Amino acid sequence: MMNPLLHATSGLLIAALATAAQAQKIGDVSTAFQWVGPNHKIVVEAYDDPLVDGVTCYISRARTGGIKGGLGLAEDRAEASIACRQVGPVHFKGPLKQEDEVFSERMSILFKRLRVVRMVDAPRNTLVYLTYSDKLIEGSPQNAVTAVPIDRATAIPVKN
Repeated sequence: MMNPLLHATSGLLIAALATAAQAQKIGDVSTAFQWVGPNHKIVVEAYDDPLVDGVTCYISRARTGGIKGGLGLAEDRAEASIACRQVGPVHFKGPLKQEDEVFSERMSILFKRLRVVRMVDAPRNTLVYLTYSDKLIEGSPQNAVTAVPIDRATAIPVKN
């Protein structure tokens, strides 16, 4: 019989891997040389909003190198920067929630995640994207925000 704690932990790991955001790597720069394993880096990735065609978010963040980083066991720093832009004609695939998590990706082997939340600023017809990290016990106050104004001719559909 499997240990209940081990069973719960493995379930969380499987769920975390299943809901990882699909990113397209744009590029990276090395910030510190490591003798063994990959260098420490800043990575830039693009995430397309899954419910809003024509909007892409670019996120830059630190990736820990070395042996732990190479094996996927390192915990990356909580800082991230975000810039979301209209990259084509905007089309909504359906009504949006007032506030909704649109991307989530692990930053450590089990309990730390990078999150991006979309908020709708209806009076200004603008999509606001917030990025932050959280942890099972204690998250980080580090965050970044960006906004994508939508042409007033295209109202943002919001779920009630």
